[in-house]
Amino acid sequence: MQHRGEILKEAIYKSGIPITELAKRMGKSRRWMYLMFENSTVSLDLVLQIGKIIHHDFSDSIKELSTSLKVNESPTAYEKEEISADYWKDKYLKLLEEYNLLLKQR
Repeated sequence: MQHRGEILKEAIYKSGIPITELAKRMGKSRRWMYLMFENSTVSLDLVLQIGKIIHHDFSDSIKELSTSLKVNESPTAYEKEEISADYWKDKYLKLLEEYNLLLKQR
C-alpha cells in the first residue's frame, strides 16, 4: 500500500511552498501538517485540496486517484464554474484575513 503522507510530504517540499504557508491556507496548524505526513491513509479529498494549493497532480503517484478521476477528460461547464468559485472564495478569504490584520494593527 502506498504511504500517502510520504507522497504528500515529498510533493510539498518539491513545490517550495513553506509548510507554515500551506498550513495557514488550509486552516490547520504546522503540527497537524507534520502528523499528516506520518499518516499512510490520508483522505483523497485532502490530497486533492493540497494538490490545488501546490499546483500538483497526484493522480500519477496515488493510484486510487487515477482510477477515480478521469484525467483525460476536459472539465464540463459546471466543473469550470466550480473551479472559478473556489478561486474567488480563496481570494475573498485571503483578503478578509488581511483586512482583519489591518484592523488589529489600528
